[in-house]
Parts: sequence; structure tokens; C-alpha cells
Amino acid sequence: MFCFDSFWSRIRMSVWNPPRLLDLAGKILLRDEASAITALEYLPAELFPPLFILAFYGASVALCPPTVQAVLDGLDVLFAQKVHPGRCRLQVLDLRNTGQNFWRMWAGFNAHVYSSSSMAPVDSSRTKHPLALLDVFLELCLKERTLDQFLIYLIRWMEKRNSYVHLCCKRLKIISICTWRLSILAMFAPLLGQMTNLQRLVLSHVHVSTCEEQEQHVLQFTSQFLRLHHLQDLYMESPFFLKGCLDQMFRCLKTPLDNLIITHCLLIESDLTHLSECLNISQLKGLDLSGIKLTNFNPQLLQVLLEKVVATLQELDLDECGIMDSHLEAILPALSHCFQLSSFSVCGNLLSMVITEKLLQYTAELPHLGQELYPAPQECYGAQGAFCPRRLTQLQAELLEIMRDLGQPRTIWISSSPCPYGPSRRENRPMVSDIGSMRMRKGEVIQQQ
Repeated sequence: MFCFDSFWSRIRMSVWNPPRLLDLAGKILLRDEASAITALEYLPAELFPPLFILAFYGASVALCPPTVQAVLDGLDVLFAQKVHPGRCRLQVLDLRNTGQNFWRMWAGFNAHVYSSSSMAPVDSSRTKHPLALLDVFLELCLKERTLDQFLIYLIRWMEKRNSYVHLCCKRLKIISICTWRLSILAMFAPLLGQMTNLQRLVLSHVHVSTCEEQEQHVLQFTSQFLRLHHLQDLYMESPFFLKGCLDQMFRCLKTPLDNLIITHCLLIESDLTHLSECLNISQLKGLDLSGIKLTNFNPQLLQVLLEKVVATLQELDLDECGIMDSHLEAILPALSHCFQLSSFSVCGNLLSMVITEKLLQYTAELPHLGQELYPAPQECYGAQGAFCPRRLTQLQAELLEIMRDLGQPRTIWISSSPCPYGPSRRENRPMVSDIGSMRMRKGEVIQQQ
């Protein structure tokens, strides 16, 4: 059966969406390789991206080491011609995993391509090294005992041409099979200090041995922050060497941080005091202190800290901190004024039903709060720490009534994991699959498990 609706629909689409002259020119060039090669010098820059992608999909060419080696050989031919930097049309060679979206930087190009990378294209006008013929952008991942053969070849190629090739590494990852010791971090520290444009530093699992000169090594590391004038995000997981040394590190910070994550390590009360007094945390958007035991700390310290960041804070994570009701009671007034807050989590803490009710009331007027994760109230646990699902169901019903009375559409997650102070609590940290949710939308209460 012939479908007139479908026929006229195709006609209308072809009329209203004719192919661009630029697309037609690209297809014609790809059909005639000799003409394309002859015309390369005269082609407008806007034509190169669609040509590259059409050729890529047409030939099913993969960017493998031999392919890149051929590109580098071609560059050597270009350099041998002693082209003046101002006349060299190729200024940037980007070997990062940017995906096909790299070509979207060209105005007017709307090819439908997908990419798993969120990296932005390079703006050569701002990144071009003044003395280099070519800037090469690369991501480096250094693994212990192994190094990619292509990476070795590329680095050696650039070393021999360092007078006119400038290596630009935007992301460096060092992966060690063995545990990093503090002495290794101290040895690496002077190189860190030379990364003056560094914006994000991620450090994970640096341990301290009893025979190390801890104070000297910590000083070698923290002093490098004096040179990091562009640091915005600081992520430190299990930095056991920081106990009693946070003031030393914060004194060396030169710029306001956007995100601060210090998790799963031992700190003392004075560390939290110095953190709350640091001028460079007053503009924090994200703060994560998960896994740092605050049980015996003065509850007012958390209040002072939160008041410091109340105007800008968007994400707050205090999971598995040993927080008691008194700690949350202290921060509730400041928490209710964090009007930019979008995510708040206190999972893995032993909190009462009373303080959970107050949390819901104090956070009810926060306009951007879309993710709330709370532990099951302590009333859900028996004398021996056994979790009672039936009791949680009863308490959920009470909390739903509170949400209905507050009248604000929201979704909260209540952890139904084992008692947070039981063994292996880190491994039992609740995931989405074992969290109960309660939602109220447009005045209607919906309960989910």
C-alpha cells in the first residue's frame, strides 16, 4: 500500500532541508582524490572538518600508532622546509581522546556525531607557545613498570624537536601498583610545584611508614601549594599524613578553592579549626569530609565551617563521619541558608528520628536541593545493632506525613544498610539498589522501596 502521508512528508523534508553547498563540495572532492590533493592549499578552513569525518567513516581508518607515526613523518617534512611560524597553517596537533565533537568547534558544521568525551576543543589563539611551530596536546597516563610503546616513540620524537615542538599536557595520571609512601610524594613534590597552571589535584592513598621523616616530607609537599596560583579543586582520599598538618597546607594555598574533598583519614580538632579559618575556602561549591570521624569534636566547629561557605555551597557530603544529633543540631540554622545547595548526604551516621524530622523542616525552603541522602534513624536498630525493616517502614510513614505538611515537592533517600557502626561499614555503604526513597510531588505523596 502506498502511503501518501509518508510520501509528502519526505518531499517536505527535502524542500525545507536541502544539502548545503559546503556538504556537496566535500562529497565531490572525496570522489576525485587527485583534484582534492591539488586543491588542498586553497581550500577554506571550514571544509576540512567535514572532509576529515567523511573520509574517516568512508575508509574506516583507526587512529593507530602507525597512522600517527605517518603524521609525525609528514610533520618532519614540513619542518625541513623551514616554514616561518606565522605562515604555518598547522599550529596544534591534538592527540587527546576528544572524540568526534572536536569538529563542532567549526562554525556551521552540524554533523551528527557522538562522543564519550567532555573535553573542550583547543583554542589555539590562547594556547599557542610563542616560540613553537607546533603545539602537541596529549594526555599522559604513567603506569608502574609499563609504558605504552607509542607514548615512548612520541616523547622521543618531541625531545629531538623541542626547539620547535611544544608539549602541552592538560591531564597527567600516575598509577602505582604499590602503595605510595610519603617519601615518594615528597620526592615528586618539586615537580608538582613546577605545574604552575595546575587547576585540579587528585591524590589518593598516600601512607606513612614509621621510619619516615614525616614532618620534613609533609613540609616538602605542602610548600608546593605556594606556587599553584590556579588551583581550584583539591581531592585527597586517605591522606593519612595530614593529621595535625592541615594548617600548614592551608597557609600555603594562594587561590580560593571551588571544591575540597578530604576523605577517610584521621584528623584532630585543631585541623577542623584551621579549616574553618582558612580564607581560601569561603567560595567553596563542593565540600566532602566523608569518613573523617568527628564524633568527639566540638559541634560548633561544623557550624563555623558551614557559615563560612553558606553563600556558595552546592554539594555537602558528611557520610560516615560519626556525626551525632548534637553536630547536626549545631549546623541546622546555617544549613537552612545554603540556598545554592543541590546535594546533601549524611549517610552512615547514627541519627535519631527527631533530628531527621528537623532536617526535613530546615531544608524545606532550599530551592535547588534535589538530592538528599539520610541514614535510617537509630530507632530502626535493636539493642545489639540489628536492623529492623518493619520499624523503618513505620518511621517512613511518619516522615511522609511531615513532608506532606511541609508541602514542598521533594525526593529523599533513606539508607536501609546495616548499622553504620558495625564491621566493614565502608563495604556496606548503601547503593541506590538498597536505599528506600520517599517522594512528594504536586501535593501527592508517593512511597517507593
